[in-house]
Amino acid sequence: MIKKILLLICVFFLGVITTNIYSYYASAQKDLQLPDNNNGGYEYKTEAAFDRALAMLHTRSNEIASPLDRIKEDQILVTNEKVVLNIKGAEWASFTDTNSMDPVLDSGANAIEVIPESEDDIQVGDIVAYESEYADGVIIHRVVYKGRDEKGTYFILKGDNNPISDPGKVRFNQIKRVVVAIIY
Repeated sequence: MIKKILLLICVFFLGVITTNIYSYYASAQKDLQLPDNNNGGYEYKTEAAFDRALAMLHTRSNEIASPLDRIKEDQILVTNEKVVLNIKGAEWASFTDTNSMDPVLDSGANAIEVIPESEDDIQVGDIVAYESEYADGVIIHRVVYKGRDEKGTYFILKGDNNPISDPGKVRFNQIKRVVVAIIY
């Protein structure tokens, strides 16, 4: 009896995963704007289906991952005259009005970013600036999944206000900076 119940639970979850994968691929095919050299559509590899399903299930959980705490209290000095953040290698960033990260980031916001030293510096919940092979310029989105495949570590990213994850796996060499502070 217990084996039958476990089998039913497994079948149910496989159905949920399959439905999510199909829905994701169908909506991505319909909504994705790709370069002309892509032969009419994005080709999804079946070996990545399970990893993609895990990423989708993760984004539907009750607990949403927050960015890694990178600035310690002793690195912040607040006085009547100024605020000083003691952050090594900090860079200033502003944002384009794409609405993909609303309400967290918008065109009026400013941010402080740092260059990550290794893939261990990037965690689920972090907001990163990366270069995509599917779009021009730098994209600022949140890491929703971190996995490994035959090529090594990869990240799945998604704009907070976007209905689906960004296409493709993002590798560490594509990630240029990590947001450590947002200033409104």
